[in-house]
Amino acid sequence: MSFWDTFWRIFSAALYFANIALVVYVVTRLVLKKADPTKTLSWILILILLPYVGLILYFLLGQNYRKKLIFTKKRNADLELKKRIATSQMEMFTTEEDALTSELRQFKKLIFQNMNNDYSVLTVNSKIDFMFSGREALDAMLKDIEEATEHIHLQSFIFNGDDTGCRFKDALIAKAKSGVEVRVLCDGAGCLRVKRKFFNEMREAGIEVLIFSPIHILMPTSKINYRNHRKILVIDGKIGYIGGVNIADRYYDGGPYKEWRDTQVRVIGESVYSMQASFLLDRYFIINRKLSRRRKYYPDFDITRPGEDISEKAIYAQTLSSGPDSDWASIMQCYFTLITNAKSHIYINTPYFAPSETLLNAIKIAALGGVNVGIMLPERADSNLIHYCSMSYVNDLLKAGVNVYLFKDGFNHSKSISVDGKLCIVGSANMDNRSMIQDFEITSVLYNSECSLKLEKQFEDDISRCIKVSLPKWKKRHWLQKVNESFSRLVSPLL
Repeated sequence: MSFWDTFWRIFSAALYFANIALVVYVVTRLVLKKADPTKTLSWILILILLPYVGLILYFLLGQNYRKKLIFTKKRNADLELKKRIATSQMEMFTTEEDALTSELRQFKKLIFQNMNNDYSVLTVNSKIDFMFSGREALDAMLKDIEEATEHIHLQSFIFNGDDTGCRFKDALIAKAKSGVEVRVLCDGAGCLRVKRKFFNEMREAGIEVLIFSPIHILMPTSKINYRNHRKILVIDGKIGYIGGVNIADRYYDGGPYKEWRDTQVRVIGESVYSMQASFLLDRYFIINRKLSRRRKYYPDFDITRPGEDISEKAIYAQTLSSGPDSDWASIMQCYFTLITNAKSHIYINTPYFAPSETLLNAIKIAALGGVNVGIMLPERADSNLIHYCSMSYVNDLLKAGVNVYLFKDGFNHSKSISVDGKLCIVGSANMDNRSMIQDFEITSVLYNSECSLKLEKQFEDDISRCIKVSLPKWKKRHWLQKVNESFSRLVSPLL
């Protein structure tokens, strides 16, 4: 036997036993963490069934950085300000009976929960406009960008270099050349295929372009699984956008779909300050440097007593963010409270449905308790794995009495919930494990019946563009689909 044969035999044996030792170590750590048993078992299976590869996947995708120091740089002055205002508001709402309006008192538990979880300040707004398609939202955003006079802060998970992306790029460059401060923040995974030249053109025009957690193929990192999925646009600190719309052609013209159905809100009022703070906190995380001239970015900043000097038509809201940098899964907990407190009906829009057992049980229990629960999912998603994963939950929902609608007239990318015609949520978070636990997300909780009823009317209108799923027919679906659903469901805690 040659030297190299002996070497490779020894090396292979050493590698084999090293893999076994590391798997035993990781499995032991997973068990001792006492985390979600479903997710724990999924990782144990992957580690055992995929030698070597399982360890790499766990290192890249399986770490949980919530409460760890790796994401604590965002604890800066903006966050401390949020904390002080939220604490002050809670004290005021506790000691002064008339501090909360009669409309808001019924939501006091949820308001306090959001304040404790995320220091989410209760704000008042004079106007909120809803947009129910990607085309409508992108046109409105572009119009406001063109009318900006002070600064533009744009954050998007995806900012493609296609026709739609170039329209935004050209508009931003034009504003930067006219003296407007322009900052753009994108995610490294969402913009992975975008050519460097596209963003460099903006940088050369004086635009600050930052990439959140850029991906380097030759330098893999365990943070790769934690993405910034937020979509925010702030114009002059006075107008804000939040929702599910990214900047790409398919959001504008539908791409391979007939239409890209989405939900976005345009806000005028104090909630814009919360969106601004979220943007600046994410910026601070990337470059570890904050901006001065606070008055410029927070004009007319005074939200210690919400509702003063505002008309009776004021719209109260909380902007709620969550991610691996926060102590609590605040958006998921907000969803849970909304669902469990529903009295009449719940309408849910989500393109991807892979909830935790806690949220799934809350939905089923609400339906079993007589609440009319409607969930609208795409008939055809933009990812086969995620589509089959979402479909794997349909049988459980139908058995509990949940009305499941499959949107067939395009792709429904909306992320919204409306409850009892009294309050609603619109934002970037899907109802899946990734949005609830792993990604940086942002949503707006609107304590307003008019806003809630607008969402519900759109939901009811969209039902005519859906297939309503019946349990007997669903049970007869093709056996291959059932197999795909089963395998997709197995890895759902990891998606």
